[in-house]
Amino acid sequence: MPQSLAIPTAAEFRLLDILWRLGEGTIDDLLRGSENNRLNYKTVQTILRIMENKRLVIHSLRGRAFVYRPRVKRSDVSRLSIRSFLNRYFRGSRSELLVNLLENERIDPDELQELERLIRNKRKARIAARQKPR
Repeated sequence: MPQSLAIPTAAEFRLLDILWRLGEGTIDDLLRGSENNRLNYKTVQTILRIMENKRLVIHSLRGRAFVYRPRVKRSDVSRLSIRSFLNRYFRGSRSELLVNLLENERIDPDELQELERLIRNKRKARIAARQKPR
């Protein structure tokens, strides 16, 4: 993950999401790929220019059209966004976030069971890693 990766704004993330789905695209491709959100050509053009300055996307020329590609992986953006969210709202505490979710959100029983399974597997993996000879 690049050290200087900027957290995308909501509008930037929307465009990145489309690019991750498409792999690459022109502004027209992004407009078509936006589904319900009506986007303005000039606005998308401006946001893409800002995103290039932030090193979130890169473009190449195909004929007269700029073709944009993401320079960042979804997983890197997610990881950085979660880390920032944790630090900003939960003082970096993962358990405080989880307690907040459990107390204040409706969690489907199947989803709760999946969370329990993930926690158990993570715990087992950590124990196994500690016991592995070096």
